[in-house]
Amino acid sequence: MPVVDPDFFAPPPFKALDALQRVKRDLRELGLQERDGRFEKRGQAIAKVADDTLVTLKLSIVKQPSRSPEWVHYSAANSADVRRFIDHVKQQLARWSTEE
Repeated sequence: MPVVDPDFFAPPPFKALDALQRVKRDLRELGLQERDGRFEKRGQAIAKVADDTLVTLKLSIVKQPSRSPEWVHYSAANSADVRRFIDHVKQQLARWSTEE
């Protein structure tokens, strides 16, 4: 029976700076404009992204768009966390657009 390398199924290492650029690009593709480290839609803040450390990202989304928003914060330490955050932003944008 062959010996399987334990790192064979290990995911690639998370590169926070690359992921930060990918998140910014994905948010712009959703129609958000970047201004002062925040992503806005029609002048109202929707999301914030920053590199917390070299191994994690600090991601935030508003509970509801408003002039003085209340933020919900997330931390992303792998690509799955980043995808979940982008999916959450997509869902919130869709929900908010139907409420208008």
